[in-house]
Amino acid sequence: MSLRFNELAQRRLRTGPEDKVYQVVKLARVIDALAVEGISVENALAGVRISRNATSSPATRVSLNQIIECYRNANKLCRNPHFAYSAGLRFHVTDYGMYGFAMLSSTNYRRTMQFAVKYHQLATPLAEIDFKEAGGCGIWTFTPMAHPRIDASLYRFLVEMQFGITVSLHRDFIGSSFAGRELHVTYGAPDDAPKYSEMFGCPVLFRQSENQLRFDAAWLDCTPKLGSEITYLAVVELCDRLMEDLQLRLGLAGKVRQLLLTNLLRPLSFSDVASNLNMSARTLRRKLREEKTSFRNLVDELRMEMAIRYLRETDLTVEHISGSLGFSDVASFRQAFRRWTKVAPHKFRQMSGETSASA
Repeated sequence: MSLRFNELAQRRLRTGPEDKVYQVVKLARVIDALAVEGISVENALAGVRISRNATSSPATRVSLNQIIECYRNANKLCRNPHFAYSAGLRFHVTDYGMYGFAMLSSTNYRRTMQFAVKYHQLATPLAEIDFKEAGGCGIWTFTPMAHPRIDASLYRFLVEMQFGITVSLHRDFIGSSFAGRELHVTYGAPDDAPKYSEMFGCPVLFRQSENQLRFDAAWLDCTPKLGSEITYLAVVELCDRLMEDLQLRLGLAGKVRQLLLTNLLRPLSFSDVASNLNMSARTLRRKLREEKTSFRNLVDELRMEMAIRYLRETDLTVEHISGSLGFSDVASFRQAFRRWTKVAPHKFRQMSGETSASA
């Protein structure tokens, strides 16, 4: 697989796994779906550090770590092998506030797709998304985020839930008859593979290079029934303000993360970053400390994310990955990777082989 994920990752704001900046809807909908399966709220929220009442409050903000912990619980406790997809179908445009309203009011579906990618950060993203047209198909590509607690099983969970969410949202703003033409997934065929085509309503191809939802591009030529140019432009303006607000919530640490990522191929030193932000090194160190982080922690966080992506999504050698991430030697990289994930790099790649045909 190519390193296209570098480009995708640079499009979004750099949030840390503990940054409590996202609305609680992606927890609430899954908790509701688990209740239908007979799983208590207490079990669904084990280790998430949030109360049941907080999951129904529009003022609640949660972190990616909290959402992932809840999904780990769901994946472990639910006996329904297709829970993730059915849970994804419970999401609707109304769950996404202004982001969803903009998609609903757009007057052109191709513009809707562009908007969805550009403003995806407002949707509490657990995956990078990309959209293109090719061969008469509209093609959504999904790449689950790199996180040390996302193993092969949870990776599959996230992919299938994202498929469910995407189908549901398209049915909301295009029409209830919307359906995919083909699904591609990177993981191998499960024991109940024959049921997948019936469940998703289209052929499912396993062990592909990317996770993709493909649909007939003719859907994009339809005229939105609820489209309103005036409303759309007004809502996009509100989404711009929400993106600015999110950036402010991320603070200085978010700006440092963004600088580090956009200069991934030529790593910046601490003094370089301070200079880019027009402040002294002493001031930058103090301000990051006030946000309960440090430059070293932010670099470590980015290295961990990229190491996971390289091992999961490419066939680069451990030596190559070590060098590309700026480690002095392979032993140092292996030690750091064990600290991040509790397993050795080769073991992590072996475990991820269930999800990636190229690993």
